[in-house]
Amino acid sequence: MRVVAGIAGGARLLAPKGLDIRPTSDRAKEAIFNSLHSRSIIEEAEVLDLFAGTGALGIEALSRGAKKAIFVDKSSESLELVKENLKKTGFEKKAEIIKEDSVNWLQKSSKPLDLVLLDPPYGFEDWPELLDILFQKQPKIVVIESNREIDPGPKWHVDSIRQYGSSVVVIIDPNK
Repeated sequence: MRVVAGIAGGARLLAPKGLDIRPTSDRAKEAIFNSLHSRSIIEEAEVLDLFAGTGALGIEALSRGAKKAIFVDKSSESLELVKENLKKTGFEKKAEIIKEDSVNWLQKSSKPLDLVLLDPPYGFEDWPELLDILFQKQPKIVVIESNREIDPGPKWHVDSIRQYGSSVVVIIDPNK
């Protein structure tokens, strides 16, 4: 697993042992971020990497010009990987790391959100609640990665749906 492009492009990131954390493949990451770049959404963005895992998605955004990334996960093991990967890439000062349940944190947060990256465990089922809370925050764009296509509901505009191996990536926009 590595940073695909940007100022930290090529940097190898630490990956977890076992199957509890499922990192986004480099192929999927490259496609996601090329798509976001074509929309001019990354430069100077405030990014939220919810269910952060290794932090690979938020770090990719930082590498490609995001101003700041917030990494939220309830797992201490995941957040240790995020810290180490931020250190390896030199992005510690552009990052905020929060240990909390992702949905609970989102409910309480008043932070502005430009780009939201959602890659929860494949067993996650609270999509309607999560997307309803997120809609109220009015991010510019949301990227969902799951093992199946997620229907965000009528409030959201589905911009694209792509499959990369066993992962399905849905990009949605609340502003259309």
